[in-house]
Amino acid sequence: MGEIQKIRNGAGVVSEGVRASGAVGDLRLYEFRSRVFRNTRFLRVWLPPGYDDAENAGRHYPVLYLNDGQNLFEAATSFTGIEWQVDETAERLIGEGTVPPLIIVGIDNATKDRIREYMPHRSIHPMMLRVQGRYYPDFLMKEVMPFVERNYRVATGPENTGLGGSSLGALIALYTVMARPGVIGRLLLESPSLWASHRQAIKESRSVRIWPERIYVAAGTAEAASAELSRTVVDDARELAAILRRAVLSEKRLRLVIKDGAGHNESAWAERFPEALQFLFGP
Repeated sequence: MGEIQKIRNGAGVVSEGVRASGAVGDLRLYEFRSRVFRNTRFLRVWLPPGYDDAENAGRHYPVLYLNDGQNLFEAATSFTGIEWQVDETAERLIGEGTVPPLIIVGIDNATKDRIREYMPHRSIHPMMLRVQGRYYPDFLMKEVMPFVERNYRVATGPENTGLGGSSLGALIALYTVMARPGVIGRLLLESPSLWASHRQAIKESRSVRIWPERIYVAAGTAEAASAELSRTVVDDARELAAILRRAVLSEKRLRLVIKDGAGHNESAWAERFPEALQFLFGP
């Protein structure tokens, strides 16, 4: 932890943002109260190099929102002790000119209520009948995004707005772009839990007509405990990609990656993140 920065949230209440000292670059942590979910979590705002420089005072930046924010920037806060290395990767690609300078916002999950918030439909396996995922689009678009846009120089419009996650965090990202088309223009789906709720997300995706401009879908061949279950994850990812292609998403707009031997973990997602970020926000 480092210096404290105070900004105001939507209710006019001063929020103290703490600059994290364990991340590469400028990562600021804000305790964020949600009226939609009636709970509190951290938002982790990573700023690109030069954001505070005087010559950039009038510049506005694309933004990528990622779920499971605890796992993105610091090993100390990650569920498994392994992080996505989002900060290292973004700083390197920006420095190389591979992607433009952008803001990345990690949205922490709700820990014990993570599954409930990330599941938009009731499920028998896992047993989850009182789900809250249908409220996630409001949480993101009426609370999180306005907070970031009020306090940081964010470029607006779908072409400048990305959303993503892994596992159930990818599932709720997919649900959000289907439920609120035209807001998110860059979508990252890592090892998406498309099996949930009897594959309801895949079923609903067939009737969607407006999709983000660029979509990156990835899975590994060792996602689950058995080869059979792993094949199911890969088959679901391929089926979703086929649906997206039929919706006239060209290869320039859609990338499907099946990684041989990759598992369902932060290490796999960290390894693919450079390619994903470049595809979603690069030229």
